[in-house]
Amino acid sequence: MFTGHAMPGGAMLAPLDPLILAQARTTISLLVLFPVLCLTRGRSLALPKKDLCHVMVLGILGVAASNYFYYLAIQKTNVAIAITIQYTAPAWVLLYLALRGRQRATLPRVAAVVLASLGCTLVIGLIGGGQLQVNAAGLIAAVLASFSFAFYNVGGHDILARYDRWKVLLYTLASAAGFWIVVNPPWKIVAARYSYGQWLFLWVFAMTSALLPFSLYFRGLQHLPPTSAVVTSCLEPVFSIVLAALLLRELVRPIQLIGILLVLAATVLVQRPERDPRDEIAAVEPIE
Repeated sequence: MFTGHAMPGGAMLAPLDPLILAQARTTISLLVLFPVLCLTRGRSLALPKKDLCHVMVLGILGVAASNYFYYLAIQKTNVAIAITIQYTAPAWVLLYLALRGRQRATLPRVAAVVLASLGCTLVIGLIGGGQLQVNAAGLIAAVLASFSFAFYNVGGHDILARYDRWKVLLYTLASAAGFWIVVNPPWKIVAARYSYGQWLFLWVFAMTSALLPFSLYFRGLQHLPPTSAVVTSCLEPVFSIVLAALLLRELVRPIQLIGILLVLAATVLVQRPERDPRDEIAAVEPIE
């Protein structure tokens, strides 16, 4: 999407900017989800004003920010670096909750933070790779994306315990879409003159990267405990990196592969269920 690629029939799709990609993903998903929930939920979709403000902040600083920074990180670096740094979010959540006294800094949790940090330094080449050759803007964007994921998780923990996940998703998508309309208003989108092929790509991308995976994930939560579901979702960076290597010819050096495995190990370790009921289990499921 950032370099252009062949569409069915041999036509080329012009490159797309991370901003329109993030905006279209949330806006198109909202346009599809809203009428479905109106027909099935009706008045039950209402939220109190206080919680509505809470969810709007989550939508802007969580969904909108994480979407944009994650795609910007991919554009400036590559899939492996962007998604690996993104999956340090559980470590940031742990650090925050431990500092606030809401989780115990147990040995496995501290080890997870250390593993995640070490893994990231290996992936970006800070250790074992000579000079740091990663694009600075892309690296900063990837870190900001991981912070946004962590914020969405911590900020949404309480409200998700009180409201249906689809309702929370609806309002976070709405606030993110509203934010993007201010940043990139409709007349700018019209002036960009996106082709039919580009709009088709954006619609398919929104359906396959947002609504479909979210619906499958929530369906899985009906049959699996949250921790098991999140640990299973750690296969995402594995599949992303393998597909990027096969389809985009992205090369992953052995030292980077070790770093990727360390981050995955840290993610699984930090999500292990605790027996102490005083701990607050906060499960991270990023919305890229």
